[in-house]
Amino acid sequence: MQVHAPERAVHAAPAGRETVGRGPRSLMTAPDAVSHGRRDGEVAPRREGPWHQALHGTLGLTDATVSDGRHAGIVRTFRLGHLRLAALEGTGLRLRRAARPTGPDDGLLAVLLVEQGAASVEQDDRRVVMKPGDMVFYDLTHPVSLDLPGPFRAKFLVLPRRLMGLRDDLPRQVVAVPVRTDAAVGSLVAAFVTHLVDMAADCPAATGIPLASSAIDLLSLLVEEQLGLGSQPAAGLDRLLEIKRFIAQNIDDPNLTPQTVARANSISVRYLHKLFQADRVTAGQWIQRCRLQKCRSELAGPDATKCSISAVAHRWGFTSASHFSRAFRSLYGISPAEWRDPGVKLLKEAVAQTGTVAA
Repeated sequence: MQVHAPERAVHAAPAGRETVGRGPRSLMTAPDAVSHGRRDGEVAPRREGPWHQALHGTLGLTDATVSDGRHAGIVRTFRLGHLRLAALEGTGLRLRRAARPTGPDDGLLAVLLVEQGAASVEQDDRRVVMKPGDMVFYDLTHPVSLDLPGPFRAKFLVLPRRLMGLRDDLPRQVVAVPVRTDAAVGSLVAAFVTHLVDMAADCPAATGIPLASSAIDLLSLLVEEQLGLGSQPAAGLDRLLEIKRFIAQNIDDPNLTPQTVARANSISVRYLHKLFQADRVTAGQWIQRCRLQKCRSELAGPDATKCSISAVAHRWGFTSASHFSRAFRSLYGISPAEWRDPGVKLLKEAVAQTGTVAA
């Protein structure tokens, strides 16, 4: 897993000669200066559009216009593991993707968190108006429009949605829907995303790898909450949460099955499956997903270099390494080695350079 690579901070400079009454101009034609790595190093303007490169490469947005015609602001982009991160600020901006992607952007899910100012997001015939502290998902496999009409500051996080274990039809149910940041999970994710973007440029390898994995786990939990168990009767929801806690506490037991879960909780297997219907998974699929999440977290941790992939799989209840590998790829879209090995390489480089992997 790749750790962090501070990519660039892109500054859109004042145009200098604007005519009153002109409409928004494309950032592609604005004079740009690009800051590489840290926030203070500048280079001469480049002929190609750095704003466009940063916004498309990180946020998957292909068109950008300045709403006040004079100044767009700054975008700082980073990579942290499999995540793309960006901090964007300015005096007004409109961003959009007008068509379905056909290239590497396909399959990405994004999170927008507004820190200052207002914003609106339109996707799939839905529109959400945002104020400071609000957060929303948008899906880069569908056209999307973002409007930041006045002075603003915002954070973005973009990741392959398959790494969250989402079926292809699920993101459409959570995009352009307000995230409740006053609820426990939403509040936790909002704070986590804010601090993650702020620290990305200085994040050491040993810290960055597990942080990226933790971000994916938290976002997965938030999506589950957004998908909602609202259709589940209160009594059934309480029982389901109790059973999920039991599964989490015993997930390393290779003999954990729907039958043993039902027996330990004094219910029938049929009722167990009925409880899980609200999650659109079977009890067996949930158990396997929990095992895979544990393996994914461990393979992204600082001790990932100390044991084999098959040993990690065995520790979390998989009796067959080949079955584990197939299940991991089926859920997350990549192999366990593709998830772990880039991060292992970076950790080894950190050790070679500093003699330690301590943060």
